[in-house]
Amino acid sequence: MKRREFITLLGGTAAAWPLVARAQQSAIPLVGFLIGASPPKAYWAAFQQGLSEAGYIEGKNVAIEYRSAEGQYDRLPALAADLVRQKVAVIAAVGTSAPGLAAKSATSVIPVVFQTGGDPVRDGLVSRMNRPGANVTGVSRLSVALEPKRLELLHEIVPNASVIGFLVNPLNPRTQPLVQQMREPMHSFGLSLNVLEASTEGELDAAFASAAPQGIGALLVAQEPSYNRWHEHIVALAARHAMPAMYASRIYAVAGGLMSYDASVPDSIRQVGVYVGRILNGEKPADMPVVQPIKFELVINLKSAKALGLTVPLQLLARADEVIE
Repeated sequence: MKRREFITLLGGTAAAWPLVARAQQSAIPLVGFLIGASPPKAYWAAFQQGLSEAGYIEGKNVAIEYRSAEGQYDRLPALAADLVRQKVAVIAAVGTSAPGLAAKSATSVIPVVFQTGGDPVRDGLVSRMNRPGANVTGVSRLSVALEPKRLELLHEIVPNASVIGFLVNPLNPRTQPLVQQMREPMHSFGLSLNVLEASTEGELDAAFASAAPQGIGALLVAQEPSYNRWHEHIVALAARHAMPAMYASRIYAVAGGLMSYDASVPDSIRQVGVYVGRILNGEKPADMPVVQPIKFELVINLKSAKALGLTVPLQLLARADEVIE
């Protein structure tokens, strides 16, 4: 997908990294934005805010080439290669580790700034967090590592649910490792794990409809960027099936979901914009440490809890960063 309305070139294209000669060029720098699935508007606005904090305004002194795989992760390598052919100055690769890995494979010269919920070292994006080396750095929300914590919080609010559903996208390359990762914490709580799969919006209805026959008493929705654009539909399905659910982003709780726990996604994407701007200003990605969150937000929707007939433990309410009534 190409969003030409976001692109304004004032003659020529930006040169590839290094950026030493940038000031001598008449063209404004061209930034590539690569994502696995189209983000909510708030995420795009956060990226632009980060750029502005570094001194760059789209259409004024920076142009952006936008590429989305629209949830088809196997398209990412081709999209990344296309951005390289466009001779972008920097590639922002956000959503999961997959866009970052695609960009890293496509170029060893152009700087890549990733945003992921996974472990950048384990996923192969960087060799170390403090000094990444090479042409890649970025932001990790450590969201995947939070799945056991989300399970713990869900178990607190629905202690009688012995079978937990785990809604995942089978097309995401990190899904199978994530499912395996969750089996140990499930076992430690004495719970059974039933995997529900959906890679399209239409498949979500079938996944939720299959939950009750499987005896699923509560649902953990995986941190899956492609789901964010369908978050209202997912929340509506959970309400329709009276399914208590834990989500990996605040947008679900605001839309009526029971609860969410994560670092701020918009803030992490804003930081990507900041890093892109700093690289445009001459900093080297090899010397820029991977940014990690320092604050995690627990959001509880009391209205949804009441509709589900749940009583939220007082100690859990006391730990919440935000309570929606």
